[in-house]
Parts: sequence; structure tokens; C-alpha cells
Amino acid sequence: MHQQRGVRSWALVFLATFAMGAAFGSTPNRLVAVSRPNVCVTEGVMDELPGEQLAVNVPKMRAYLNESTPQAIEAHFTYLGPTANQTALGSGEIRRQFGLKLRAQDACNLVYAMWRITPESKLVVSVKSNPGQHSSAECGNHGYLNIKPRRGAPIPALRSGETHDLRAEMNGADLTVYADDLPVWEGSVGPDALAFDGPVGIRSDNARLQIQLRAGAAQPGRAPGCRPGENESE
Repeated sequence: MHQQRGVRSWALVFLATFAMGAAFGSTPNRLVAVSRPNVCVTEGVMDELPGEQLAVNVPKMRAYLNESTPQAIEAHFTYLGPTANQTALGSGEIRRQFGLKLRAQDACNLVYAMWRITPESKLVVSVKSNPGQHSSAECGNHGYLNIKPRRGAPIPALRSGETHDLRAEMNGADLTVYADDLPVWEGSVGPDALAFDGPVGIRSDNARLQIQLRAGAAQPGRAPGCRPGENESE
């Protein structure tokens, strides 16, 4: 009952936010289920569960799709609380979050749409751009720029045991992010994000998760190839 009241309250906030203007967002791309063999885990561990579900129980997980697809990805996920051990980011901050990656060329150049859980619940879109650098040894945690949306809406605080959807779609530099099918971020990520290209993917920090991934149907073209290892960590 408490969860239902929370969802209703969030929906009312969303409707109030956009009552005075046209709703934003694009027609969703056709998305198909992603199986574990098509996911390249570059850091951490991702286990395969029945029903094309993926499980994450490690403090740091980084992965991308090892196939060429449109820039559209969705995660239907259940948040199961914090991991047993917590790992700090390169900045020294301990943050709990889960999110999507787009145009993920390498560890130094990609776009993030992150659902932050702690220390504050919010949706953050960032571009990590480091021209001429391609490994974590080269760029570390440099080159991040948080992007403000043209339009945005609040997202619910994640509670252990709850299930949600997070979807992101890019068309050129334009990005739209949806939470539970409601648009919560819309805007341009700027020209820096068009200077590189790569597959879609996911990332988590200090969060235990069960995930079902969907992405745009595979397109003709060379698969990115799986490049696990510390140089691929973001």
C-alpha cells in the first residue's frame, strides 16, 4: 500500500510538471530482449538467471552490448539493496547508482543516463569526453560533464525490492530518458557526444540488481568485440 501511494504521488508530480506544456518524448524504438552471451562485461561479474535475467551483486559492474544496435536501451530491473562491500568512485565519493550507457566508444568517451540512489535520488545525464584517450589508465575519471535537460521530471526514490524500468533513446545529439514509461529527461547532450560512437550498455555502483535488458534489434555491421579488462573500466 505504501509503495502504491508512492507511485501515485510520483505520477501526480509528473503530471503537474507538464500540465502547462506538451508532453515530450519520441516514439519508442522497437526493442528486443538481450541475452547474456551478447553482453560484454568489462568490469565486475554478471550472472545469468532463468528467463533472460541478469544478476549483479558486486560493487562495480560495467558492460556493453557486443553487437551493433540503434542507440536505444531499456532495463527492467529490481533493486535489491546495497552490495555487501562498498567501493568509492575515482572522486572518493561512495555513490549507489544504476544506469545506461550510449555511444560507448571506450572507457574515456561515452554518454551516461544514471539513476542515482544515494546520496540523493535523481536522474543524471553525463557526457564523458576525452579526445585522443581510450583507456582508463589514460583518462581516469576526467572528462565528465553533467548536462541539464530542456525538460525534466522527478524520479521516485528506489527502495529495496521495488521493480522499475529505465529506458534511454538517442537520435543524433538528442536524448530522451524514461522511467517507468514516463519521460524524465529530454534534451541535447551537445556536439562532444557526436565526436565518438559505440554500443549501448549498462553500469552499476554498489547496488545489487536483477535486470532484464532490451535494446534495438541488431543491425548489419561489425560487432564491437568484447574487451574485458581494467583498461575498459569507466
